[in-house]
Amino acid sequence: MSHRGARQVVIGLTLLCFVYVARHATLSATVSLPNPVVDEQLAVSEGWPTAVLAGGCFWGVDAVFKHVRGVKSVTSGYSGGSRSTAQYEIVSSGLTGHAESVRIVYDPAQISYGQLLKVFFSVAHNPTQLNRQGPDEGTQYRSAIFVANEEQKRIAQAYIAQLNQAKVFQRPIVTQVVGLTGFYEAEDYHQDYLAHHLDSPYIRMNDLPKVENLRQEFPDLYVR
Repeated sequence: MSHRGARQVVIGLTLLCFVYVARHATLSATVSLPNPVVDEQLAVSEGWPTAVLAGGCFWGVDAVFKHVRGVKSVTSGYSGGSRSTAQYEIVSSGLTGHAESVRIVYDPAQISYGQLLKVFFSVAHNPTQLNRQGPDEGTQYRSAIFVANEEQKRIAQAYIAQLNQAKVFQRPIVTQVVGLTGFYEAEDYHQDYLAHHLDSPYIRMNDLPKVENLRQEFPDLYVR
């Protein structure tokens, strides 16, 4: 049984884990954030730009962005380490440099990079938790934005500074902004995981609330 599979059994059978998850949970309610002051303009352009984000277990982050208007596709994978170590069991050691990440392909005529970051910071994960999200611990669960160019770097750094200055969170944002050196797709069984495991205790406690928060907080962006 995988590490996460064993954790799901424990979560489902013991009250202790319910208390633990409640104490260390990711955002269980929405956080109202301002729009980014620095952002790209909505515009028709050739091709489909991508955003690579890491916010804990990729199952929940993947599920959130699959329900965002203007997003063409979301793929779970690994970023931050080498191709040779981009395997789940190895990444789970926390020693590879990888973070569980998602690659988001989006339509710049419908949604901007800054708007994707607003969703990321408000409902997809808790950006104030260092090397953990909810019940998951380790550097592979860190909060990170893997930027592909200087424009993405400028927007990401400016938005983090804006949110910290506005003190919308009780603690400072610990999200890393680092250059994207590679994105490696995760194993097939991780793709679209939430949709195939709706009865999983882990999914029900940690990830389904994120999708519901997206629907409530961003009704104009939410799609089924």
